[in-house]
Amino acid sequence: MTTQNLLVELFVEELPPKALQKLGDAFANVLFDQLKAQGLVGPDSGVTAFASPRRLAAHVSHVWLKAEDKAVQQKLMPVSVGLNAEGQATPALLKKLQALGADLSDPAAAVAALKRAPDGKAEALFYDSLVTGATLDTGLQKALDEAIAKLPIPKVMSYQLETDCELPGWSSVHFVRPAHGLVALHGSTVVPVKALGLKAGNTTTGHRFEAAKPTVVLAHADQYADTLARDGAVIASFAERKAEIARQLAAAAARVGGGARPIEDEALLDEVTALVERPNVLVCEFEEQFLGVPQECLILTMKANQKYFPLLDAAGKLTNKFLVVSNINPEDASFVIGGNERVVRPRLADAKFFFDQDRKKTLASRVDSLGKVVYHNKLGTQGERVERVRSIAKAIATQLGDAQLVQQADQAALLAKTDLVTDMVGEFPELQGTMGRYYALNDGLAAEVADAIEDHYKPRFAGDALPRNMAGVVVALADKLETLVGMFGIGNLPTGDRDPFALRRHALGVIRMLIEKELPLALDELLGSTAAIFGERVFSSGIEPSQKPQGTVLHGSVGVLFDPEAGSKVLGFIYDRLAGSLREQGYSAQEVDAVLALRPQRLALVEKQLAAVRAFAQLPESPALAAANKRVGNILKKAEVEGPVDAHVNPALLQEPAEKDLYAALQRFVPEANAQFAAGDYTASLQTLAVLRAPVDAFFDDVMVNAEQLDLRLNRQGLLKTLHDAMNRVADLSRLAA
Repeated sequence: MTTQNLLVELFVEELPPKALQKLGDAFANVLFDQLKAQGLVGPDSGVTAFASPRRLAAHVSHVWLKAEDKAVQQKLMPVSVGLNAEGQATPALLKKLQALGADLSDPAAAVAALKRAPDGKAEALFYDSLVTGATLDTGLQKALDEAIAKLPIPKVMSYQLETDCELPGWSSVHFVRPAHGLVALHGSTVVPVKALGLKAGNTTTGHRFEAAKPTVVLAHADQYADTLARDGAVIASFAERKAEIARQLAAAAARVGGGARPIEDEALLDEVTALVERPNVLVCEFEEQFLGVPQECLILTMKANQKYFPLLDAAGKLTNKFLVVSNINPEDASFVIGGNERVVRPRLADAKFFFDQDRKKTLASRVDSLGKVVYHNKLGTQGERVERVRSIAKAIATQLGDAQLVQQADQAALLAKTDLVTDMVGEFPELQGTMGRYYALNDGLAAEVADAIEDHYKPRFAGDALPRNMAGVVVALADKLETLVGMFGIGNLPTGDRDPFALRRHALGVIRMLIEKELPLALDELLGSTAAIFGERVFSSGIEPSQKPQGTVLHGSVGVLFDPEAGSKVLGFIYDRLAGSLREQGYSAQEVDAVLALRPQRLALVEKQLAAVRAFAQLPESPALAAANKRVGNILKKAEVEGPVDAHVNPALLQEPAEKDLYAALQRFVPEANAQFAAGDYTASLQTLAVLRAPVDAFFDDVMVNAEQLDLRLNRQGLLKTLHDAMNRVADLSRLAA
């Protein structure tokens, strides 16, 4: 039996552009998977997805008209349940066979046809049958229903269709957009399936204005894309349409000259691809006077509101020209160009007005207004938040720099949120920080402070740049620490895929700054001091400490239950994010676990520790030492039940040659390893300790640690404690044990 290719298309009203590509891929993939599950596609089959603003389609190659029949063996029940002592069928077996459609005209023959086979400790009865393969008509109907049901629809619409029956009436349909056509072709033959109140045919509709024919007839499944392009003026493939838009954008920029290039924005390109069926890129322009407004404002309003592609010059500066992706291709495009230029002008004028108005007030004069903006109902206003961030920033700056850094960080922290109460950021929240920098420079503030105001939000996303100067790093750290500790303190934690306050991103930002800027800051001290600052807010409220309920933070007259363990909980959260990040960078789970088990406080040193562990793991002595280290840890853990074990050894109490040799080796090599550790050469430190393998092995072979004599037992435990402390300064080597 030969195969034919299959084409299925749903023709609908304009689909949501930001979801189009996902909808198209899901429709095609689920349809293909369902056909495959029913045996209707061969091993060489593949699927191609099509998605345009008004259609979802899938082309599946090598589709059978009917799936092959399959021999199926089903386990029925244990022999002891299905047959009585005489070997005859029990009522339970007969009922089961009847449900499976077996021929019971001769029960004895039906039982004789069953197979017996071991099933665990017992013997079971098995029934062989031939399952008829699905036909394409029924199989495609099932696959189509499933593909529609599993579409990742952002929001479902409900609409009414006239019922297809003799009695008049209406039926409700629920779908992402009203559907108007269904195509299902197996080769050139229509497959009689239904969906959303529609019957399948071989006709569709092309472009609203550019189609050569009002109805596009599809003669064959393989001619879908070509016929739609020729007669319907539609590029059906999302990928081909996107590539064509990118090509036209580059060509239009080249015509403008001067090294002009369209702004790179993959999300915008995807959205525009989902808005047009036949792209036509046109060059437009606006008055040069608007270039006096920060280009970020102009770019944002053109992209977000109009879906235009601003043009940048060779230096990356905005020009007064922009590109429009039109959905029509008229002989005279001047009306389309003029219309888009008229539309964008009021948007740019608004941006200029906001910019001019905002500059009439300094950022410093806006600080008091933050006291009227609620940050969180349990954490007070933005004004109170700013004061917390200032306190954290001053403490960090004091550790990292001089009085100038403290002053710059404090000023930047004070003004960092003031652009939230400007007209421009009120209109375009995405510009927070960016506008703060422009307004700070307009106020005559130092460039370092202005840059820090913008950069305190960084890194905003994975791969984003870090703050460009140390003042920015300090304020960014303070801002993220305040958010993390504050949200954990009130129990506002991320769960599953929900993280409305971007706490995971904040944690990764803290990690990146501590590591990449090589900051000499202890993580637990940072979090502890941040949590303490939340506690200090009580005293600014005029409440006596004796009147404060334990674990309560007061904001003004509002009492909020605040978790006193917030700092330690954030610490664990950050280590979890760090572990995931390090594994993504290629470190093994064992390596990461070994280093992070020690809860390192200087994150800037973690990569050196990981490199040392990796080098140690490659030494021939590594497996034995890791196993011995695990054994030592278990011995000490049991010993510490009776009290802490002191890392002290009395040489006079050493009796066995093996313990004397181990003690001598420790005396010889541990000081050298400690010196290398102190110098930051972690790899050399671990390699120096690798020579302890032989004396450690001999110790465990020849020495009884838990001797009956108390002083001997404590002395040997002290020897092991000395060994354990020396071996685990870089990482917990027991985590490397298999």
